[in-house]
Amino acid sequence: MKTIPRGGPPDIQPSYRLTNIFRPAFFSGVIIIAVIALLALVALACIFSKTPGRTLFFFFCGPFRNVYSYGNMLNSAIPLILGGLGVSIAMQTGSLNLGGEGQIYSGAFVATITALALAHGGFAGALIALLAGAFFAGAAAAISGFCKARWNTNELITSFLLSNALILMVNYCVNGPFLDPETNLQSTRKIAAGLRLPLILPPSNLSAALIIALIMVIVVHIFLKRTKRGYEFRMAGANEIFARYGGINTRLNTVIAMFFSGALYGLAGGLAIFGTYYGTIKEFSAGLGWNGLAAALIAGFYPPAVIPASLFFAWISSGAKIAMQNSDITFEVASIVQAVIFFLATSIVMRNLLNRKEKRQ
Repeated sequence: MKTIPRGGPPDIQPSYRLTNIFRPAFFSGVIIIAVIALLALVALACIFSKTPGRTLFFFFCGPFRNVYSYGNMLNSAIPLILGGLGVSIAMQTGSLNLGGEGQIYSGAFVATITALALAHGGFAGALIALLAGAFFAGAAAAISGFCKARWNTNELITSFLLSNALILMVNYCVNGPFLDPETNLQSTRKIAAGLRLPLILPPSNLSAALIIALIMVIVVHIFLKRTKRGYEFRMAGANEIFARYGGINTRLNTVIAMFFSGALYGLAGGLAIFGTYYGTIKEFSAGLGWNGLAAALIAGFYPPAVIPASLFFAWISSGAKIAMQNSDITFEVASIVQAVIFFLATSIVMRNLLNRKEKRQ
């Protein structure tokens, strides 16, 4: 059994966990990523569009033309904010949750069927349904955390594989026993009108879910910075060996952090149902998990920074849809730009650049 040498804790080598790639002093890096991504967008528009000026106008200005477009852009940022928070809280303990796709989808489905069962439950029924969806998704993510803590399995692999299994299971339920026979969509029945979240900017889909998402940002930030458990999370993520010497149960914290991560993803799915779709549509959440991960990477896993990162992603996605409707460019351009952002956010070059900037400060 190792003992701590005299004079203090052991000489810990620099950690190469993903939590050390970015720091809260990330704003210069965000600007660099945004500029490069937008330059890539301009280049793609000039190459693939016969009217690049019109395409770029609708891409950049389209989401701000009217209340409908602006509200829908903000609404599309809500699951990215919560997903980014989920990734960020897991990364505090050095874990990476890649199961966001399945956790959003399964959380939405569980919230839907619970709401259908509590159709006359009012506010209490809606709250129970949201908590049920969040708990189910959190439990799914906690399985990966437990496997890592118990058998040191790679949580990236287990969370990703479990996510794929959840997607297939929910697809079966949506197309089978819970399929709504009164619609041509592959969807469950709609939840009761009394359980739906109120709209903020009609006729857009923006609902009170935005307020809940912003509150969760504050809650997660306070939890990580002002509570004992949050301190243990950050200590374990910064250096697990030193945290163990300090008496922190890093294995338990890994499971708890993964649970919270999945629960936030599940809450994102539930809010999408209660505020936008009102029923689980087959694979409505495709891409949301990965975009939430990208938002967290850009934000440096710093909860308050997840908001602008998510808004940036939502702007690109909404702009691409509007440009597609009003010009000759395809929606895949947005996917290319998002891929560029994801690459820049995870590249070693960007990591080294931000580290050098931090050392100068």
